Amino acid sequence: MASMDSSRGQGGIQMLLNAEQEAQQIVSSARSLKLARLKQAKEEAEKDVALYRSHMEKEYQSKISETSGSSGNTVKQLEEETEMKIKALTESSSRVSKEIVDMLMKHITKLRT
Repeated sequence: MASMDSSRGQGGIQMLLNAEQEAQQIVSSARSLKLARLKQAKEEAEKDVALYRSHMEKEYQSKISETSGSSGNTVKQLEEETEMKIKALTESSSRVSKEIVDMLMKHITKLRT
């Protein structure tokens, strides 16, 4: 009878050892799945970040080209306006200069008499 109890005890211990091994395998498998999911999530996040960075870079380059283009246009427009103002002042001064010379000559000759 003692050998029956000991074999039953041995069988119970063996069942516990088998259950423990099975539990370890389940935990190990769960860890592996978790690591795989984390790796996949990281890869997807890196792809999303790369897409976002690419989108923002395109937007930035677009803004740069818009502002540099409009800056060039602004400079050209300012140069044209300045040139027109210089022409207008030159024409105005050439028209008025004869009148000013005549007026000065008139006043100078009046003072002398």
